[in-house]
Amino acid sequence: MDGIHLLGEWYGCPAAVPAMTSAEPLRALCLRLSEASGMTIVGDRFFQFEPQGVTGTVLLAESHLAIHTWPEHGFVTIDVYVCNYTTDNTAKAERLFRSIQDALTPQHTRFQAIHRGGSDA
Repeated sequence: MDGIHLLGEWYGCPAAVPAMTSAEPLRALCLRLSEASGMTIVGDRFFQFEPQGVTGTVLLAESHLAIHTWPEHGFVTIDVYVCNYTTDNTAKAERLFRSIQDALTPQHTRFQAIHRGGSDA
């Protein structure tokens, strides 16, 4: 199966952004931007850590979005994986990844794109 897996580490994200500290604002952001990017949402689960921080996933028909925040360190990890079974979803994945990055405004980022599967898989 051909697909793309986008991985990010975001540093220096402002802790004052509600999506960094609270599950519901992060969930709303991820759902809104997943839909806006053209993804098909089939489920989600977000968990609030105490006193702060969130881990969340959005299950997509195309595959998934996973995100984890550490507001006390201004740190976020994110991965967006899509398969390209009947259509190439790469642009949708890139749009989703970048739109969440724009919303959380990291000062420094690390990025990897892993191509998964292919014709010889």
